[in-house]
Amino acid sequence: MNDMHYVGLDVHKKTIAFCIKLIDGKIVEQGTVSTNKNELAAWAKTLPNSCIIAMEATMFTGWIYDFLQPYALEIKVAHPEMLKAIAAGKKKNDKLDAKRIADLLRCDLLPECYMAPTEIRELRRILRYRNLIMRQAIQMKNKISGLLMELGAEYDKKRLHGQKYFYELLENLHDVPQSVINLLKLSRSNLEMFKDSQKKLLLFLQNNPIIQHRVELLKTIPGIGEVTALTWILEIGDPHRFAKNRQAISYCGLCSAQKESAGKSSRGPISKKRNKHLQHVIIEAAKLAPIWNEQLALVRTKEIERGSDFNTATLEVARKLVSYMLSVDKSGCPFEYRGLKKAA
Repeated sequence: MNDMHYVGLDVHKKTIAFCIKLIDGKIVEQGTVSTNKNELAAWAKTLPNSCIIAMEATMFTGWIYDFLQPYALEIKVAHPEMLKAIAAGKKKNDKLDAKRIADLLRCDLLPECYMAPTEIRELRRILRYRNLIMRQAIQMKNKISGLLMELGAEYDKKRLHGQKYFYELLENLHDVPQSVINLLKLSRSNLEMFKDSQKKLLLFLQNNPIIQHRVELLKTIPGIGEVTALTWILEIGDPHRFAKNRQAISYCGLCSAQKESAGKSSRGPISKKRNKHLQHVIIEAAKLAPIWNEQLALVRTKEIERGSDFNTATLEVARKLVSYMLSVDKSGCPFEYRGLKKAA
């Protein structure tokens, strides 16, 4: 242990500030290294054999974490929200930040966060890109409707985005500037491109052997579809890191912040410290899941009978949905109804 070296990194786009310390706090070396992979590799080779590296979670952390794996005994990633020691300092610069991270690491006070395996992070990137495409497709749909409303054109809202109806509508539009017709055609072509792209990405994720079995297990829960299952798996990573259901519920942002002092406790609105990608998908799934899941339907009905509004009841359903998915994912067994006779 006396020979262990603790390396703190303050990561930026072009440079990385580093500080290497011993267990007693003695600084061995500190400085700055470029994020160029050749220069970073040359610096990493100079590190002691017995070293632990720590860095703050940023958008650049992923590839640096993977790149430095062969050069350290262990690499830890710190939760940025919980690194209060850095944010609270009067004087703040890259050199001091790296030094403080090294101090937190050697004192075992580093607020470590979960780092998913490389394969899961790569699939997660694809899923989030697919979600971006879907948001753009919705923007195109809204733009088509907006252009028609600007012209005062009458159209069937439910059939507007069907291919056959759309082109028939274009032929029947009279006294419409050609520029608007061109914009409508361009918006439609973009919409079709986005739909085709997201289908290909979704099909690739569904058939991936790394997560395919877990997806099939989660889909045994009535009310859980492919997108919800994929989002859960790729955002959660390892389900066993949650010892209790309430930890997973908190991670999904389905509970409010609690403040307790001098025997008085209060609850605020839904916490903003959450995985926003997972929160959005689960809440949307909770709105429709009671249609197919009898137990979730009872949860929503009971909550409404207590006087809660629809949104509060939906949150309660979402929490129950998280409990189901966590249980199925951890056990590796299909979902089964318990304590309730399933309808024919």
